[in-house]
Amino acid sequence: MIYTEDKALQKKIEAVYTHNQEQIFRFWDQLDDGRRANLLAQVSQIDFVLLERLITQAQNKQMITHTGELEPPQVITLDQRTTQDSQAREAGAEVLRQGKVAAFLVAGGQGTRLGFDGPKGMYPVTPVRKKSLFQLHAEKILAIGRKYETAIQWFIMTSQTNNEQTEQFFKKNNYFGLQPAEVHFFIQEMVPAIDRQGKLILDRPDHIFMNPNGHGGSIKALDSSGALRTMKKQGIEYIFYFQVDNVLTRICDPVYIGYHVLDNSEMSCKVVRKKYPEEKMGVVCRIGEKLHLVEYSDLGEKEMYATNPDGSPKFWVGSIAMHLFNRTFLERENEGGFKLPYHLAEKNISYLDEAGKLIKPEEKNGIKFETFVFDALSDARTAMCLEIVREEEFSPLKNKEGENSPET
Repeated sequence: MIYTEDKALQKKIEAVYTHNQEQIFRFWDQLDDGRRANLLAQVSQIDFVLLERLITQAQNKQMITHTGELEPPQVITLDQRTTQDSQAREAGAEVLRQGKVAAFLVAGGQGTRLGFDGPKGMYPVTPVRKKSLFQLHAEKILAIGRKYETAIQWFIMTSQTNNEQTEQFFKKNNYFGLQPAEVHFFIQEMVPAIDRQGKLILDRPDHIFMNPNGHGGSIKALDSSGALRTMKKQGIEYIFYFQVDNVLTRICDPVYIGYHVLDNSEMSCKVVRKKYPEEKMGVVCRIGEKLHLVEYSDLGEKEMYATNPDGSPKFWVGSIAMHLFNRTFLERENEGGFKLPYHLAEKNISYLDEAGKLIKPEEKNGIKFETFVFDALSDARTAMCLEIVREEEFSPLKNKEGENSPET
């Protein structure tokens, strides 16, 4: 047993042994004080009760599935919008002018798939002036604030990997014209992965392999970071959620906000028509009275190719990860602990063997755990889907070349 004078940390160390994870200390005698501190800092972050539950889930191969008959959801379609947009725009403009809307950016990813070494938000996306994704988003927030004579508070969730670099980038660029007090950074939580025997994985003698807890972790991080409390103090009631790589995002879109408000929705989704049945895009469905998002990989062939009597696709409602939340709904999601389920993903994870050599497996040897923000849909008492024109609002930057690349 390893001992320390820090009582809280000692309890965590004891939990390592109680939960049969002492293999993470097998290189302890080779570590200097600094590297020992690194390892113990990670140990202090681990929720061992959650870990035990996730190990059981993995060993029992408990996949998160939807039970019940899938039906198409109700959607405010483009056709319906022609007569309703003006009223929605007025309602959205009103709450914007009142300072009740915040922007929430999920920006924990790196630009690796774009061939870029750094946070994805720093990627220079415009061809001539080389504006970064962060700058594009900041300019939109500035513009909407000026239009409605308000200061839009911008909350940005980063990761342990890119937080420092992201914050320095904003400081270097004078927050792109925004006031520093209007930009709020906080870090997404990490969760350890396990091998097939349910053991934590060392990828360095002083480092446990961990991964971000998925975009669903944004709901937990808003609470644990104090961001929700900050929003409440500032009178913010609505939170516009978007991801860093969509260059066409209409941030704090008054029309979208207006529909959300008029519909008394707790959580809303912007959606597009799928281009073809096999398109790799989550589909919003209805089970009973609740909305659910079903991942494309979980959609059976029967539903994937289902059609209406007129031959049109039955399940066409594709999600683009652009949501609106009521602040009170996210507060409720965190009451009594974080509620979203963890999904399992088998991955190739590099690890140290008994001799301390780094092994890069050719086959999947480990299991990562992550949460999805769209799982909150079924918790919402009321939810709304708004159809948008894909070409006007959805162009994610995912790859260096080909589809969803700077070329397209």
